Amino acid sequence: MKKRISLVLTLVLVVMLAMVGCSSKETTIKDREGKDVKVPDKIDRIISAVPSNTEILMGLGLKDKLVGVDTYSQDIPNLPKDIEIIDFYNPDAEAIIGLQPDIVLASSHNKTGTGDDPLKIIEDAGISVFYIPNSESIESIYDDINFIAGITNTKAKGQEIVNNMKAEVNKIAEIGKTITDKKKVYFEIGPAPTLYSFGHSTFLNEMIELVGAENIFKDINGWTSPSEEAVIDANPDVILTNVNYVENSIEEIKSRKGWENIKAIKDNQVYMIDKNASSRPSQHIVTALKQIANSVYPEYYGQK
Repeated sequence: MKKRISLVLTLVLVVMLAMVGCSSKETTIKDREGKDVKVPDKIDRIISAVPSNTEILMGLGLKDKLVGVDTYSQDIPNLPKDIEIIDFYNPDAEAIIGLQPDIVLASSHNKTGTGDDPLKIIEDAGISVFYIPNSESIESIYDDINFIAGITNTKAKGQEIVNNMKAEVNKIAEIGKTITDKKKVYFEIGPAPTLYSFGHSTFLNEMIELVGAENIFKDINGWTSPSEEAVIDANPDVILTNVNYVENSIEEIKSRKGWENIKAIKDNQVYMIDKNASSRPSQHIVTALKQIANSVYPEYYGQK
């Protein structure tokens, strides 16, 4: 009961402060989901609810404005030592509101399977919550970076990050266009016995194609849980994995029963790709792209 009263009082206080702090300069824009959200005139306190947003904010030089991040952002280098760690799968609205953020940067990951918005109570308190959907393409990641830069008054830095990314991506794409030997690639993001991978309409599939290769599941839309037989029948030339929670995941893949005749296994073409760089749609996907290029076609890319 006391906690509920405390939450109500906190909500009232935040709403009153928001009303007092409103200025004629406050604007309303559509976030990346198309929802109307007010952009505060001054943004000094930011909460990030997913690692990709945290990485973008850090890249924009906004470390000192971060007051809270999700649990999965804890491994990001150089976070403020006293930053609040928040479980956004079970968010404590009172604790979040108590941090007095000017904005919260969230993602569709923060919504439940039923579409319920656990952060609605935060919005009801007068705090601006911007949703950045899961990007399906590299172009969308550029747009995410520019969007976050736009609302945080760091447009120049955001454009610099995007321009640097484009230079690296285009360099690889130009080489990829010259490759006629389209190696078949299986990229494992979830290990046996329940395999997990992806098809088209994902930025990971786009990266495989950019380097000049072909995803064995390119005809499947989005994320997929294939059977082992599907992988064996596709007979990939190269196997990539970003699974970092299985001991020696490369050897585990090589030792799977029934996989010994897959070309990638016979030719010892199984490689590890950085988990964070390949799973978080931020500026760091360039690191994963280079790793994919060097793993699949070392003769073309070397250590570019």
